[in-house]
Amino acid sequence: MSKNPFLNALAASAYITFISVFMTWGTHFAPKEDTVVAPIAIISLFTLSAAVMGYVFCYTPLMLYMDGKKKAAANLFLQTVGVFAVLTGVAITLMFTGVIG
Repeated sequence: MSKNPFLNALAASAYITFISVFMTWGTHFAPKEDTVVAPIAIISLFTLSAAVMGYVFCYTPLMLYMDGKKKAAANLFLQTVGVFAVLTGVAITLMFTGVIG
C-alpha cells in the first residue's frame, strides 16, 4: 500500500463498504434454498478479505521492517490501525444515531 496511514485506512474502509454493498445487493438475486455453495462462498470471501486486509495493513510496514526501519514500520502500522479505528467508530456512531443504516 502506501506510507500514508489515512490512505491505507480509507482503502480498508472502501473494501469493506464495497463487499457490504455487494452482499446486500446480491441477496436479492441469490437462490432462497440452502445449497453447499453458500458456505463455500462465505469461507472464500473470508479468506480473500483476510488476504486483502493483510496487504493493506501489513505489506508496507513489513517492507520497512525488512529494510531495518523498525520504528517507522511500527508507527505506520499503529497509525493505520488507529485511523481505521476512528473511521470504524465514526461509522458505528452514525449508525446508532440513525444518520446511516
